[in-house]
Amino acid sequence: MNSTDPSITAPAAADSDSSSDTDPTNTDGTPDNSSNVIEEPQIEAAPVAQYHINKAYNVVPNDESISKKVVLLTFDDGPKEQDMINGLLDTLDNHQAKAIFFVNGYRVKANPDLLKQIHDRGQIVGNHSWDHIDLKKENSDNARKQVEDVQEIVEDTIGERPRFFRPPFGSGNENLHKIAEDNGLIYMTWSNGSLDWDSKSKNKPDVVIQNVMDQLHNGSNILMHELPWTVEALDELLTKIEEKGYSFVDPRTISEAP
Repeated sequence: MNSTDPSITAPAAADSDSSSDTDPTNTDGTPDNSSNVIEEPQIEAAPVAQYHINKAYNVVPNDESISKKVVLLTFDDGPKEQDMINGLLDTLDNHQAKAIFFVNGYRVKANPDLLKQIHDRGQIVGNHSWDHIDLKKENSDNARKQVEDVQEIVEDTIGERPRFFRPPFGSGNENLHKIAEDNGLIYMTWSNGSLDWDSKSKNKPDVVIQNVMDQLHNGSNILMHELPWTVEALDELLTKIEEKGYSFVDPRTISEAP
């Protein structure tokens, strides 16, 4: 004999998904919309202008409240090779340092992905002319084209135009200064040369390090290149600079002279 009365219907099992059919409410009976709130991505504030490049091409503070004990890191003549770019970017990241990569147009044309990588990793792109020729020896139209073609290809590749210009070989004149000014470019050469390009430095990272340290001073505008021995030297070099009490200036804080 059955122990249950068939005339009595068992209560229906609770629907585990039933809560999704009703809107959640607060304790006061008002709808709770907190789960529907969409957080907007935060936009990083633009760095405040703190430094400028003086006539000796040093980095100097815009006022006395800003530290003088800084250096500017720069790398010329790229972008060339993936392995070297990776090495430079990784070391810069490890030291929380920013640098300007002064690029040539013909290399950007050949290696657009490397330029994108430099930009996407938070580093700054500068203009180093299209062909790396002595622009002082060119007529005005050719010199302008060498500069402005780089402005265009960089913008086409990463969506923004360079703010800094360094002439090949540091060779310039009044006309080149005017071309830079017309394009909103801050003109610079350097004030601390690593000489990593010299045959005496080839495959000798220790020599590159010593060259920079021998010239180290407040506002050093350090010239380096995308070369294997420079990549190898960079971590120790940045460590030594930091040990001397210097910090690395963010190029985005460099403006026109006040």
